[in-house]
Amino acid sequence: MSLYLILNIASFIVPFAYSFEKTRMHYIKWWKAVFLSIFIVGIFFIFWDIIFTQQGIWGFNPDYHLGLNLWGLPIEEILFFICIPYASIFTHYAFLYFFENTKLSDKLTKYISIGLMLIAILVLLYAFPKKYTTVTFSVFILLMAFSLWKKSPVLPQFFITFSIILIPFFLVNGILTGSFIENEVVWYNNDENLNIRLFTIPVEDAVYAFNMLYPAILLIEFFKKKFNIKTVALG
Repeated sequence: MSLYLILNIASFIVPFAYSFEKTRMHYIKWWKAVFLSIFIVGIFFIFWDIIFTQQGIWGFNPDYHLGLNLWGLPIEEILFFICIPYASIFTHYAFLYFFENTKLSDKLTKYISIGLMLIAILVLLYAFPKKYTTVTFSVFILLMAFSLWKKSPVLPQFFITFSIILIPFFLVNGILTGSFIENEVVWYNNDENLNIRLFTIPVEDAVYAFNMLYPAILLIEFFKKKFNIKTVALG
């Protein structure tokens, strides 16, 4: 079994097992909304991944995966876009189940969003045309602009839960990028990023994680209403 596959399974297995727990969240009842949202967002990110892999912006060490490829990507990389979002989204909703009223004020959320968007614009202007930085920060700017426009009720809570999600995300991503092991599972072309690392993790990966998870949660909230699924209230 490959290290990459082990990391995917280890990230997914505990949230998946707790999804069947019936006395509290009973997360399994949200699966239709959750998996549909993960699938929709995953299409975009897999397409992005295929292009960047073809262009040599990042790649995969064959010593750490099974050697089964789909669209030029290791099968473990495809599973990443299911396992990691599922575990992260479960963490988001589990936290809100136990701390339902935890959120930032609308005013603070607005200030943080504007501040982060301005920082992202400055980084984008500095880094252009480095492809990983440019695409990642451009998507983030669009998400922040959308949230400010729509006054998203998700963001005041997601800013908090995302800071928690980053802990296991950095652990998994740290291993993928070479922490605690001899070589990287995933390598990056530093000519296409800021070449600033948080330990072994490109700083863009934190923004990439936000871009991957936040739209999925927005879609889940949309589908919960569409499918009349009752869960943690927002706002």
